[in-house]
Amino acid sequence: MTANDLPAVGIPARLAARMSMPEQHAYLREKLSRREKPSRRGVLRGGGLVVAGAAGAAGLVSASEAALGDGPGAAAGPTLVASPVKVDGSLVAPFGRHLAFGSDPKTRMRISWQVPFAVKRPYVRVGLKPWDLGRRIEAEVRPLHTPSLGRDVPEVEQLYLHAALDGLRPGTTYYYGVGHDGFDPASAERLGTVGSFTTAPADAGERFVFTAFGDQGVSYDALANDQLLLGQNPAFHLHAGDICYADDSGHGKESDTYDARVWDQFLAQTESVAARVPWMVTTGNHDMEAWYSPNGYGGQSARWSLPGNGPDPEKAPGVYSFRYGNVGVVALDANDVSYEIPANRGYTDGAQTRWLARELKRLRAADGGDRGDGAADRVDFIVVFFHHCAYSTSTHASDGGVRDEWVALFEQHRVDLVVNGHNHVYERTDPVRGGEPTRKLEIGGTTEPRRDGTVYVTAGGAGKKLYDFPVPDSYEGHLDERESVPSFHWTKARVQNRDHVEWSRVRYTGFSFLAVESRPGGRPSLEVTALAESGRRIDHFVVRHG
Repeated sequence: MTANDLPAVGIPARLAARMSMPEQHAYLREKLSRREKPSRRGVLRGGGLVVAGAAGAAGLVSASEAALGDGPGAAAGPTLVASPVKVDGSLVAPFGRHLAFGSDPKTRMRISWQVPFAVKRPYVRVGLKPWDLGRRIEAEVRPLHTPSLGRDVPEVEQLYLHAALDGLRPGTTYYYGVGHDGFDPASAERLGTVGSFTTAPADAGERFVFTAFGDQGVSYDALANDQLLLGQNPAFHLHAGDICYADDSGHGKESDTYDARVWDQFLAQTESVAARVPWMVTTGNHDMEAWYSPNGYGGQSARWSLPGNGPDPEKAPGVYSFRYGNVGVVALDANDVSYEIPANRGYTDGAQTRWLARELKRLRAADGGDRGDGAADRVDFIVVFFHHCAYSTSTHASDGGVRDEWVALFEQHRVDLVVNGHNHVYERTDPVRGGEPTRKLEIGGTTEPRRDGTVYVTAGGAGKKLYDFPVPDSYEGHLDERESVPSFHWTKARVQNRDHVEWSRVRYTGFSFLAVESRPGGRPSLEVTALAESGRRIDHFVVRHG
């Protein structure tokens, strides 16, 4: 996308430039209702996967949550999915499994997947051994209908399934399999489909690694990044938005298309990692899909089960927080505050920013200070991730809306690390306070946030076409440092305000991701490493307290 683009599909540019997301939703609904068929039928094929039309989508019965282990909850009744296409359940294979934490990573996990045809009584089996999946939890079905939204793009019906696992034991590895009538993952012939996950430890004193990137899509490079990422053995992964690019162009032109089948390809591509590593996503501008709901997030709500502890889980599903070990993580939706792409600006009426202030204060209240006592509830570091950049010099540069709404809160509550996407590059700042660098943070250097301020990382090189910088790259083994870099930031009037910045320390034009190791103890630290798609290290630095 260019800086002036909106994520509109089939909406004339003259309208899209001034339409909010609710207005785009209403436009598409009105435009397409005139050619929608009274009943949906047919089988659509795309991306090597078969997606069935489910005429009875409105009649899909959702099962309630069921508890696991010692957690509360009642057993759910059977789920019956009606479909005009009759397929033996033994011939229908689940795919696209992806995990996400519930509100407490020590005790709650969410398992999500797809089926290509409607099935009866979908469920998850869970146990402490791969050959002993004794617990059975009924799944909720979330159907998603997408009409033809562009030339040569068919109407699509998708079936997403979700199971909530609560009451889990901290620091425990569980094995699970997804199934339905006719497809039992506990049977001998299906054991190869069994996956596993590990809950967060009860004690904040254990080391762990997490990874992060944004702007992934479906490509060889996206898949290569996933496989290298898996080799880091992360406890969880942060995806900073622009997830699959089903709306690939978003130019606001009549020629634009939205192809929901790209989500099938993306989830199949990601399954090898996301089926074992909780894949914690937030929303980018390409994730506003106007057809599904006025705020554009109906598709995300169908495809993902996230912690749901933000200010309004239904309205803003990509806003939440969780604590893992000694790190508090906060996910934000920058579409709510963006000056550059205002389609959803202000959609929470300030609720997200008010919640952020409360949440950062709550997390800092759990700061162990200088006690060094390894308390189980201690939070040493706060990591915030969202899509639009607070500080970047690449194509989209910096979003003044993010700065105006959130940067003061980051500074007030001593946020240690901010991870963004949006610009398809890797860029890392010096520690910043008040919009200016406080000191030079060299590659391999150490920063103390209480003294120095917050480090901002743009990690948008997950797999989509790369951007560039206004000056040469400068990274480990290839230094080309500059005293200042010409750039700009977006203003509320949607104008590019030109400036020269001194905080751009590391720049890399290539596919890459972050790997962050938390090391608790008397002087806790975050060891932050940026790795290229080849496995080469391009940056590393330490965030330390004490």
